[in-house]
Amino acid sequence: MLETWAVVLAAGEGKRMVSSLPKVLHPLCGRPMLRYVVDAAAAVTGGKVIIVIGRGAQLVREEMGARWRYALQEEQLGTGHALMQALPQLPAEGLLLVLCGDAPLIEKEHLEQLIREHGRSAATVLTTGLADPAGYGRIIRHSGDSGARIRIVEESDASADEKKISEVNSGIYCFDIKYLRRYLPALTPDNAQREYYLTDLVALLQEQGHRVSACRIEDWRVVLGINDRCQLAEAAAIMRERINRSLMRQGVTMVDPSSTYIDFDVQIGPDTVIWPQTVIQGRTVIGSACRIGPGAQIINAEIHDRVIFRQSVVEESVIENEALVGPFAYIRPGSRIGPGVKIGDFVEVKNSRIDAGTKVPHLSYVGDVDIGGGANLGAGVIVVNFDGRRKHRSSIGRGAFIGCNSNLISPLEIGEGAFIAAGTTVTRNVPPGALAIARTDQENCPGAADRLLKKSQPQKEKAEEEKN
Repeated sequence: MLETWAVVLAAGEGKRMVSSLPKVLHPLCGRPMLRYVVDAAAAVTGGKVIIVIGRGAQLVREEMGARWRYALQEEQLGTGHALMQALPQLPAEGLLLVLCGDAPLIEKEHLEQLIREHGRSAATVLTTGLADPAGYGRIIRHSGDSGARIRIVEESDASADEKKISEVNSGIYCFDIKYLRRYLPALTPDNAQREYYLTDLVALLQEQGHRVSACRIEDWRVVLGINDRCQLAEAAAIMRERINRSLMRQGVTMVDPSSTYIDFDVQIGPDTVIWPQTVIQGRTVIGSACRIGPGAQIINAEIHDRVIFRQSVVEESVIENEALVGPFAYIRPGSRIGPGVKIGDFVEVKNSRIDAGTKVPHLSYVGDVDIGGGANLGAGVIVVNFDGRRKHRSSIGRGAFIGCNSNLISPLEIGEGAFIAAGTTVTRNVPPGALAIARTDQENCPGAADRLLKKSQPQKEKAEEEKN
């Protein structure tokens, strides 16, 4: 069996993206589009992949890593010229897949089909049918040969009848390496652009009497190339549909898949329900029997089983079993929300550990603090962790009760079972079981309310007159 290699062409400038980022590194459902192509190629070649790089070469190397081989195309002179740069790294014999780094929807099964149908050909072109083939090279199949011999006619050279043909060249090929080595160096830039084209190599092989065939993929979306951000959005919609269907087949319920945005590397357990307008990004892992959304955003987080997470945001944090988060909570990086913890509406948690059963029901900021299990933080509790120059960390013991509108000035240690009275500003450690209360004395002034209200009335009337 012949050894199979792959070359991924990723050196193009991508001018129509209008971006400082190399086109092949633009993200598609959480990954650079190039990674999809390389992974598909690696799946059928055992990792024998060469990436041809050009514009932004160093950025591409850094993103893709040292696992792959690279060939540098310093000057972009066409697809044939790009393949020439990889030729010295290829073996004397074998099969070579040539793929486009900006066609990320190709999958392993399609490449396996291409290899099967290649058979003993010198080259095989992957093709598809388009309702509107304008701008693509047409595939002309010779009658009576079942597609064994083909030729590619570019749009500019096609006759009126040829332009009616819907089968087009995808830009993806399979070559017999021994023929590639013999004929690729013979290509010439004999065209208006002064570039070397792989389509010319196909024609040259046929001129020399070698068999060139075509492998047709019925789903045109598989070979969709991305040249601008409109096509990037189109490809992302197709990829999201694939991701969502795969997860639903694994037991995940999506109330409205069309409004659910999930990245490629996300993992979700069975019996979890995803409600509409939910975005799950990065390498997030979600357990079983959770309720996520509506209106949730989850970024690189770990969510365990039976968690309810509604209308909230979490990033780079852990939420353990049966926790309840939201609505409208914000869990910032470095936090760990323990089992059965309640994080309620308009609560922000940052770089904190909150142990089992603790409740932070509403309107609180919890930053750089470790909270023991079974504690309760009333409405409006603020952990004051920043002195203008440095962040400070505090701890709250098990079973502590922090009354409404209390300020905890870090660094502090509040002992187990301590009680902080509502409205207290705590500046010193509180021993276990102690009551802390720090308020100014209240003073009531009889009759003052009427005087103040009457005094303010003319001001209100004057403001209304000015407004009118």
